[in-house]
Order: sequence, then C-alpha cells, then structure tokens
Amino acid sequence: MWEKRAYALVVFFVGAGLAYFVYSAQTHEWRPFRLGLDLSGGTQLVYRAKTENLSSTDTADAMASLRDTIERRVNLFGVSEPIVQTQTGGTFAGSLEQRLLVELPGVTDTQKAIELIGQTPVLEFRLLKKDKENSLAEMTATTTDKYFEPTVLSGKNLKSAQLQFQQQVGGVPNEPVVVLNFDATGGKLFAKLTRENVGRSFGIFLDGLPISVPVIREAITGGSAVISGNFTPAGAKELARNLNYGALPVGIELLSTESVSGTLGGEAVNRGIASGLWGVGAVIVFMILFYRLPGLVASLALLFYVFAVLALFQIIPVTLTAAGIAAFILSIGMAVDANILIFERTKEELAAGKSVAEATHDGFARAWNSIRDSNTSSLITAVILFWLGTSLVKGFALVFGIGVLVSMLTAISISRTLLFAIGIDRSNRFTRFLFGGSLKQQQ
Repeated sequence: MWEKRAYALVVFFVGAGLAYFVYSAQTHEWRPFRLGLDLSGGTQLVYRAKTENLSSTDTADAMASLRDTIERRVNLFGVSEPIVQTQTGGTFAGSLEQRLLVELPGVTDTQKAIELIGQTPVLEFRLLKKDKENSLAEMTATTTDKYFEPTVLSGKNLKSAQLQFQQQVGGVPNEPVVVLNFDATGGKLFAKLTRENVGRSFGIFLDGLPISVPVIREAITGGSAVISGNFTPAGAKELARNLNYGALPVGIELLSTESVSGTLGGEAVNRGIASGLWGVGAVIVFMILFYRLPGLVASLALLFYVFAVLALFQIIPVTLTAAGIAAFILSIGMAVDANILIFERTKEELAAGKSVAEATHDGFARAWNSIRDSNTSSLITAVILFWLGTSLVKGFALVFGIGVLVSMLTAISISRTLLFAIGIDRSNRFTRFLFGGSLKQQQ
C-alpha cells in the first residue's frame, strides 16, 4: 500500500511541477506560447510561383528551396515566428498551380509585409541561344526570353555571394565584382554547364534583367562564378548583400493579402481560454456527479493532462491557432473518455457481486482493448489530417494527436495510480456507493 502511495506522491509532484512550469513560463515570458497569425495578429500573403517551365521533379525542388529562402529572408528582418508553407492550388497554364503562403505575425502593415518579400531578388542563369549569337546587340529588356534559354543552374544552388575587387592592368583602378559561390550540387552543375558550352554566351539575370553576359572561355570547376557589370563599390556590395539574403529559385506573383489585427487575435485568445476553463469545469462536475470517487480521481488526472499538454505546447513548441485551441478543448472531453469506459466496466463488475478492489482491477484490465482501439482510430485520423490537410487543418491535427497520446497516459497510468493509492481493499456499502453503486447494495 505504501509503495502505491509513494507512486501517487511522485505523480502529485510531477503534476505540480508541470503546473508551475506552465505558470512561470507565461508570467515571466521566458517561454510563452507560440501563437498563430489568427491569434497574435499579422499579415498573410499568398503568392503564385512561376513554375510553368519546370518539370514535376524540378518544381518540387524549386518550391522547397523557395520556402526555405523566403523563410530565411523574413527572419533576417526580425519577424517573430514566421510561417512559410507551400501549397498546390488550382490549374494555371495547363499545370497545377504552386502557391506559397507566408504568415508574418505582428506585421499588420500589409505594404511593409509585401516589401519584405518583394525585396528578395530572383537569380537566374541562362545560355544565349545558338541561333542568336550574332544578334545579341539587338536584345532589349523585353525580348530576353527570345534570346536566352534556361539552364539547370538556378538561384537555389547559390551558397554565398562576396564583394571582391578584380585587379586590372595599366593603372586602371580595381573593378568591384560579385563572386558567387555555389553549393556542392551547384558547383557540379556549373562545371558541366561551362564544359559543354565553351564559346557560348552565358547570361546572369537578376529579376529578369541581364546584369552580366560573359562568354564561356573554358570549363570552370572551382564552384564559383564572377559577376561584373560596371558596378560601383556600393552597388556591388548591395547586390552581394541581397543575394546572401536569398535569391529566389523561381519568380513569384502576389495573389492575395489578408491582415488580422492584434485586437481580434487577443479576443480570440481570451475566448479560447474561457472556453477551455468552462470545458474543464463542466467535465469535472459531470465526472464527480456520475462516478463519485473515481470521478474525482479522473478529474485530478484531467488536470494533470491539461498541464502536461500545455507544457508540451511550450517545449516542442506548437504554434497555436484558433483551430488548435478548438482541438485542445475537444480533447479535454476525450481525455476522460477512457476513464468512463473503465468506470462503467467497474460498475458492471460490482453489480456482478465482486469486491471493490476486484471490480476496479478488472475494470481497468477489461476496458483496455476498447480504449486502445478507439485511441488508435483517433490517431490514424489525426495523422491523415496532418499529412493531407492545409495549414489550419494541420494545426488542428497536431494538437488533437498530442491530446490523444497524452490522454492515454493520464487515463490509464495516472488514474490507476491515484485510485489504488486511496486504499480500496475493504468492500462495504459505503465504498460501493463511492464507486458508483447504491447504498442499498449488499456486500
């Protein structure tokens, strides 16, 4: 008995520690909850990626690189916890439309948000078409597509950009140039490209405009390229800085914007907290009225569940949206679902004439299969929603899945530990009443 009570004491201290962790993290703001755009306020931008000329494999790689580049870009501007995701939309130009969703919490100025993304340059590498070598001088900014063809090398292969000064002869001042350093894949692609196209003009384009069109004289295997274009030192420095911020592998087009005020987000948070408190309170009242002592134990386990889940939200961390809060409130009711199965089974065993101790033990043992199957089906649903859903659905699925996993722990382990620590070896009318039976029942 004392061993069981020692376990119960450990559970109590762990629960108290989780409660203190959650409370301290919020009051001292050293690890606050991460709130989504709809709760904290901010701006959402939806872009269409221009991937019409890419194969399906290249499109997937380009979208992944685009997401990483934009995320790195907005992080450099100090935006707190940006969310950048890719999404397949309808059709455009006969192919599936690829979209980029950018959520910038705390940035309520839509124009500023657009500027943060729009300042990112699109870096491209193209080869002059073989039949256009003699007409390069006729090219204008609006006819570059007619003169150049794309290559497998793109801005996603750029590792870094550096300002350097190229030494010249005859007393001419050193010319500022920008040196592009490619990653391992880009270095191989660049070496192959230059080796197979010696003598052809190689265009380096920024935002669709040629900034340098050198002639390939020999294979370049060093994994770097030099951009020269009569730059001033300040201009070359700015170009290198912008490229280091992240050159986009494909162009993007703004489709829509949505701004959420911080006031509306704060109201949603307050309502979510109030809903959660009412939900916990209603479940506790229901459990105590219908199941008496086991209901009280289940209520304590429910509080343990709440603090454990909130602590996980802070540690992982999980970005909470309005849909996520709804999933958490839903999981509060589901958290005691396993206890209801156990207690109903226990009442059946009591009605069959078993002692309180035997009935409780058998109630936990025989309800396990039902608990396992119901929670497994819920987890399967959560995984499917997370795998296939949009950003809002993924937030709901993640919170719901965490809730199901933690509820299995609290319902089986925590409730069992606390219940057996009370001491239920004696079986009489009063103990039967405490476990949901009637005072009129015989021993």
